[in-house]
Amino acid sequence: MITKKLFDQYDGKDIYAYTISDGIEVTVCTLGATVLAIKVPNSSDEMTDVVLGMTNARDVIEKGDYMGAVVGRCANRIANGRFTLNGVEYFLAQNNGNAHLHGGIVGFNQKVFDASVDGNALTLTAISPDGEEGYSGNLTLTVRYTVHDSTLKIEYFAQSDKDTLFNPTNHAYFNLNGENDGSILDNYLQLNASHYLQIDKDLIPTTRCPVDGTPFDFRTLKPIGRDIGQDDPQLDIAGGYDHNFCLTAHHAALAYSPKTDIVMNVFTDMKGVQLYTGNFLSGNVGKSKYGKRSGFCLETQFYPNAINRDDCDKPILKAGEKFYSRTLFSFLCKKLNIG
Repeated sequence: MITKKLFDQYDGKDIYAYTISDGIEVTVCTLGATVLAIKVPNSSDEMTDVVLGMTNARDVIEKGDYMGAVVGRCANRIANGRFTLNGVEYFLAQNNGNAHLHGGIVGFNQKVFDASVDGNALTLTAISPDGEEGYSGNLTLTVRYTVHDSTLKIEYFAQSDKDTLFNPTNHAYFNLNGENDGSILDNYLQLNASHYLQIDKDLIPTTRCPVDGTPFDFRTLKPIGRDIGQDDPQLDIAGGYDHNFCLTAHHAALAYSPKTDIVMNVFTDMKGVQLYTGNFLSGNVGKSKYGKRSGFCLETQFYPNAINRDDCDKPILKAGEKFYSRTLFSFLCKKLNIG
């Protein structure tokens, strides 16, 4: 079932919120195709909202730190905002130091999407014109949210009339204790990744390294906070985790809250996932007040700065070709044996 209501206005346009229900309740608004809430049954048979979010359109843009939004054209960072494609050097907007981050100054997170409903699927479409933020090609993005049997499926479809870059993701911040709990350090996490990408001082990935023997080993379920405070140069640079993990399976991650017994499994056809632990949140006020490490992100995507790397697939979308990717967030309530 899908219900619709007016959420707010932005840039003279009505912004609508759609709630999709089937075991869980997922609310998405047309501004940035943003996930505003995901309510999941907990061990007390109550609904727990497990994603951070804002309560009005202006805060979604200005205070939300991309909370729940679809970001791009290219998620994550591109070093110096530069890349070469077909022998042409492109210069993108630099909106994070010298880097280009999450599509630039005006990315998909700030666009108002057109919406349509079909059963339990919400389809949202927006256009990025040729030259926007420095990218080539008129690019059409369609994001489809489907909820079925307590699983949220996010599908991305795109097409451009010129060769371009495209690497979308959803930037939801999760706290399986509940979005108002204040800390995710006691949330448990497992990542199916044997390697991660180290970063430089600008948070640009450099070297692919094994997780074995490091704080980045999430191959078995452990609290996010167990190793986050270790004396480690990589953790010091980012103020916690803000790193790409190189996935070894479509089952990318499992997260768990011992407080609510909510379990979240993440499945994706992408080869990377960025674990971000809300290191730069600083008291953002939305549905609740969100300080440092109030939420964690699992951003499924191409490796960051992949266009400038030789060790991974590049996010190149050829003119006329059709892009497709999907990520699933599947929820259940179950007490796990965590020793």
